[in-house]
Amino acid sequence: MPASGRRISGPVWAALAIVYVVWGSTYLGIRVAVETMPPFLSAGARFVAAGLLLAAIVAWRQGPSALRATRAQLLSAAVVGLLLLLGGNGLVVLAETAVPSGLAALLVAVVPAWVVVLRRASGERPGTGAYGGVLLGLAGLAVLTLPGLSGDVRLWGVLTVIAGTVMWSVGSFFSSRVPMPANPFAASAYEMVAGGIGCLLVGLGRGEQRGFALAEVSGRSWTALAYLVVFGSLIAFTAYAWLLHSAPLSLVATYAYVNPVVAVLLGALILGERLTWPIVVGGAVVVAGVCLIVSTERRR
Repeated sequence: MPASGRRISGPVWAALAIVYVVWGSTYLGIRVAVETMPPFLSAGARFVAAGLLLAAIVAWRQGPSALRATRAQLLSAAVVGLLLLLGGNGLVVLAETAVPSGLAALLVAVVPAWVVVLRRASGERPGTGAYGGVLLGLAGLAVLTLPGLSGDVRLWGVLTVIAGTVMWSVGSFFSSRVPMPANPFAASAYEMVAGGIGCLLVGLGRGEQRGFALAEVSGRSWTALAYLVVFGSLIAFTAYAWLLHSAPLSLVATYAYVNPVVAVLLGALILGERLTWPIVVGGAVVVAGVCLIVSTERRR
């Protein structure tokens, strides 16, 4: 992984742009998909389909040998996939049955603060500004929790998103410190298949299949799921996984303060989600904290 002060290449900026914009729109896609689809089963179908498609593309473009990996690499990819996609994304999908997409995105923006905490726990010493950013992020998180405490949204949904952000942060932190398949696209495919299978098993364990009929799924939910498979998973998640191996984690984490802006705007414009004062104020504080963390890390 390049050092934080190294010049950022064109491909890195292109991948960041994809993660910035496309992932910002996936919160809207998830919200629409779960209108008529079970959360974990839809997430599982999304990731398994995207993972198999990506594996097929890698084998076609680079040959089957590009998918080779040792047992240790496969195990690491599976663990990372479960942390990111079952623990991280899966919990967000579940939460979006109870909280607005914009609020979910703002809660997810606190991910860089958890990454700083994990780095400190592992013995690294982030800059003083990073600690200030963590405090700001947690303060913003407290304000964002107010809609749940006041009854405007379901508190369990808010807490579920927060749990998902911790799992996502652990997966992101873990991925750069364990043996992974040499081909980052193959690694993404294995992660998505493992995470997708995990989501399907959890969905079946929760009984989401009971009373569910494909005929009752709306056309907009199918469209949203297709968008999530192609753009949210196949394209954006692959770009994110590549960035984890090609750019400083502090830079990759900047998506967390761009995604919420995109998500909040789309939620308000398309779904008519209300912008309450806790969402506006709390979101601004979280974004300020993330900006402080990233600016501190980029100077180091």
